[in-house]
Amino acid sequence: MGKFIISQRKNEEYQFNLKASNGQVILTSEGYTAKASCKNGIESVKTNAPLDSRYDRKIAKNGLYYFNLKAGNGEIIGTSQMYTSIGGRETGIESVKANAPGAEIIDETI
Repeated sequence: MGKFIISQRKNEEYQFNLKASNGQVILTSEGYTAKASCKNGIESVKTNAPLDSRYDRKIAKNGLYYFNLKAGNGEIIGTSQMYTSIGGRETGIESVKANAPGAEIIDETI
């Protein structure tokens, strides 16, 4: 089962990482100024993760593949790591779909 890890950046912003059951980070959020907003972002990931239409499949300038998970309003709520192949990116998307909805939330800022 996946886990959302809430942490705090050096600039004091909160962020979350979604980790797969193997501990690999599969989705990273933007920075949030308030922890409550970060938690809302996690709930949005849980809601939107199962919907394939919410994944924006991209190619970076360096030729690597990644995806953004978007909310219903089109706002990006998480970005993947970089993948060397389209297949890797698709596996990452499937991992988010499988892990996010029931993922435990661990707050490392307490």
